[in-house]
Amino acid sequence: MEGTSLVMVGMLVMVMFVCKGNAEEVTYDGRSLIIGGQRKLLFSGSIHYPRSTPEMWPSLIAKAKEGGLDVIQTYVFWNVHEPQPGQYDFSGNYDLVMFIKEIQAQGLYACLRIGPYIESEWNYGGFPFWLHDIPGISYRTDNEPFKLYMQNFTTKIVTLMKSEKLYASQGGPIILSQIENEYQNIEAAFGNEGRSYVQWAAKMAVGLQTGVPWIMCKQTDAPDPVINTCNGMNCGETFTGPNSPTKPSMWTENWTSFYQVFGGPPYIRSAEDIAFHTSLFIAKNGCYVNYYMYHGGTNFGRTSSAYVITGYYDQAPLDEYGLQRQPKWGHLREMHLAIKACSKTLLAGQQSILSLGPLQQAYVFQEVSGDCAALLVNNDTRNSATVDFQNSSYQLPPRSISILPDCLNVTFSTAKVTTESSTRTSRSNIALSSSETWEMYNEISPNFLDNSFEADDLLEHMNATKDKSDYLWYTVRFQPDSSCSEPTIHVLSYAHAAHAFVNGIYAGGAHGNHDVKNFTLEIPVKLDSETNNISILSVMAGLPDSGAFLERRFAGLRDVLIRCNGEDDYSLTANYTWGYKVGLTGEDLQIYKEENLGDLVWSGHETSPPQPLTWFKASFDAPDGDDPVALNLSTMRKGEAWINGQSIGRYWVSLLTATGTPSQTLYHVPRSFLKPTENLVVVLEEIGGDPLGISVDTISISSGKSKIVDSHTREVQNIIRPERMRA
Repeated sequence: MEGTSLVMVGMLVMVMFVCKGNAEEVTYDGRSLIIGGQRKLLFSGSIHYPRSTPEMWPSLIAKAKEGGLDVIQTYVFWNVHEPQPGQYDFSGNYDLVMFIKEIQAQGLYACLRIGPYIESEWNYGGFPFWLHDIPGISYRTDNEPFKLYMQNFTTKIVTLMKSEKLYASQGGPIILSQIENEYQNIEAAFGNEGRSYVQWAAKMAVGLQTGVPWIMCKQTDAPDPVINTCNGMNCGETFTGPNSPTKPSMWTENWTSFYQVFGGPPYIRSAEDIAFHTSLFIAKNGCYVNYYMYHGGTNFGRTSSAYVITGYYDQAPLDEYGLQRQPKWGHLREMHLAIKACSKTLLAGQQSILSLGPLQQAYVFQEVSGDCAALLVNNDTRNSATVDFQNSSYQLPPRSISILPDCLNVTFSTAKVTTESSTRTSRSNIALSSSETWEMYNEISPNFLDNSFEADDLLEHMNATKDKSDYLWYTVRFQPDSSCSEPTIHVLSYAHAAHAFVNGIYAGGAHGNHDVKNFTLEIPVKLDSETNNISILSVMAGLPDSGAFLERRFAGLRDVLIRCNGEDDYSLTANYTWGYKVGLTGEDLQIYKEENLGDLVWSGHETSPPQPLTWFKASFDAPDGDDPVALNLSTMRKGEAWINGQSIGRYWVSLLTATGTPSQTLYHVPRSFLKPTENLVVVLEEIGGDPLGISVDTISISSGKSKIVDSHTREVQNIIRPERMRA
């Protein structure tokens, strides 16, 4: 690492930024980013372009601006942009340029987190699966094959942004870029090669000469001039600060909630708690706070990582549909206004910290001109406190921060909510409850002769499918001994679900969950005395997205045996040839698209319970009005749904939370997916749900009575804490 030259670059980062026609210089120092010669205290929010639609972007960005944000932050999603090496896609909701230009059009800045590893509960952490097949590759370490492709993609994105003049140095809105993502979580696993990789990544990024600062989140050894930043829920308490006095204190992920998995409850973080920790970070000289997520959106198609539900960060200030979640949105907006009213003093004033009691402090910022601002903190979680500050008495609610822009008058308290609460409701608009509405097609389990390729062992699921499908068929032929009675099949799987068929008849299934990495399927089966065809469908609900050595992960069947007489085992894992077929027939034919419906024969809906692996199709007219639309799949069990050929994501209604409720039953259908009439809905039901209970719902919000809610009566937070630090 050529440290001296890079330090000089960091200390002299000066670029031209044009906003609303004005050329402005951007620098940074140990206190803040500086734009046009003025220090800036910036509030930012994460909105991911692939998790919404271009039709939604203007409204989402406008609501973020109205909520007091200055910056929109987004990851860049490598796997959707480069699905095959050298083949790029920036169309539709992958149109990164259009998204950044919309941010600029609304007068906001942008933070571009290129990664290109992102985690983000996104399939394979954002890596395209073809990376797995690059000879000699090891991800995210000082490995030449990986560094080559990582640099190629990073350069591709930087070049694209430059060609559209979107960097601040060219008059665009992008004022920050990020390289890598929370690498310190795994750096130790790679030893010296991990440390050298960090140095290489920083040097590579700076060498691309974007003209704007680069950041690394959760990377205390981020080399100069790259700024190390904080991620988490309480960075005002946990962040040890930038690793150089020439770098500002920045928070790239202030989690407004937490991602939810199938079988897991929502994580509720109150508006008061977010406001408290945000204000505390500002009090401790923070200058940039980004809410992750400000709008989570929807994991369309197969984009979510393992077990992650289709609705992403629905508890954010803007919910999955883009509706304001109150009081969170409004409470944060009021805080932003209060802090911005004294931001000049907060950034230019001399900070002093005064004790006001055993658990109370005052963070005071005093300018030479006499201007003064203060934040009064009460860390007592149970009791209010009366404190004396500058000859005045103040009542501080429990666990609160009061903002005094003039060191005299309280204009905002993190614990007092004056915003009206809102309630979100769904209304069944169109019930698809008639059996005449639906037609169906049953998948047929393949036998050994239908396989696409063979192997003498159990292959790893992800490498076999190349992420082209969630499904991989394992087929084998087995002839039992004449003495075999009461046979059972035992399957150990490291996938997410498995279904067993014997001679074309469904025998049963089993599944794992987000917290257990394997499961066992044990079911009695009926075997013929002659050769039997055993077909096992291995199922993934998203690929892993985090951890060291991601390229070495194993998924799929690990062991298969037939047990006879309760004790005699026939291992099918070894000494048997296995046949393999990737995906389902309906997937191969893309029967969820209207132009392909005639490629197979559909039948009328049967009154008896449907078989596993059944495709259903129907049509409906778009609901009137402009309220958001959702498909209510509460009577289904597990699968995927499409509207007019576009996937609205995976569903897994039957994987219940500890309280016996589904994690998600409503699945967002963007209005842009719909035609006025004759909208095609196709549902792949994996287990045996009932389509007659499906409805097309509209979503709306209503406001409650305005009230003040003190911290001790604030929204109760879920007691389940996030079990790991996410990206």
